[in-house]
Amino acid sequence: MLIVKQDSCMTKNTAAQALGKLGGKARAKSLSDAERSAIATQGATARASKLSAAERSEIASKAVQARIAKQAQQKGKEGKA
Repeated sequence: MLIVKQDSCMTKNTAAQALGKLGGKARAKSLSDAERSAIATQGATARASKLSAAERSEIASKAVQARIAKQAQQKGKEGKA
């Protein structure tokens, strides 16, 4: 674990932080749905290429379990209504 100590004379530039936060949101607004989807697909492919087959399988299994749990929860809510 890397621990970095910040000197008292080093402070973050709040203006730069604000611009950085707005940059991604502004860019997302300016992109079409197809462009955002293409960028997301490219990112997902890059992340998946770094995973082993076992890690991808584990992630997929967890996604299936979460989907099943969500469907069961929704059915429970419909029964109460």
